[in-house]
Amino acid sequence: MTPALNKALPEFEAQATGGAKFTPQAYLGQTVILYFYPKDNTPGCTTEAMQFRDRHKDFIKAGAVVFGVSRDNMTSHDKFKQNLELPYELIADTEEKLCHMFGVVKNKIMYGKKVKGIERSTFLVDPKGVLVAEWRGIKVAGHVDEVLKAVKSLKKAAA
Repeated sequence: MTPALNKALPEFEAQATGGAKFTPQAYLGQTVILYFYPKDNTPGCTTEAMQFRDRHKDFIKAGAVVFGVSRDNMTSHDKFKQNLELPYELIADTEEKLCHMFGVVKNKIMYGKKVKGIERSTFLVDPKGVLVAEWRGIKVAGHVDEVLKAVKSLKKAAA
């Protein structure tokens, strides 16, 4: 089932780094950011991960938990997380369950060949478990600040 704007996330379970298990139920009461990215250790993904890292304290202050999601395996995620000193967990979606659920698997042209890739996308879930914002096909520059602004306005609305 595809998550829809202004609807509660469907129940699912995903494994993350640090032995964490993600389920929408487990994070009720907190704002959740799920950002999908194509691949660990690639230029755009590294930049995006570092920007979420650099603003992490601001997200925490605004009551949000950040999770990065890609098709990489746990070993790759652990190295990526360690190399960049990421303070948040990464979900290993090796079977593409979440990628398909959120509709971020897209046909791309790479070196003249059609390949299935991940469209860089971010999803914002409010403390009630409702998907309240989504950004699809994003450019890295300025994106993290935009997400932070949305998180802060959510917090204001709840106050």
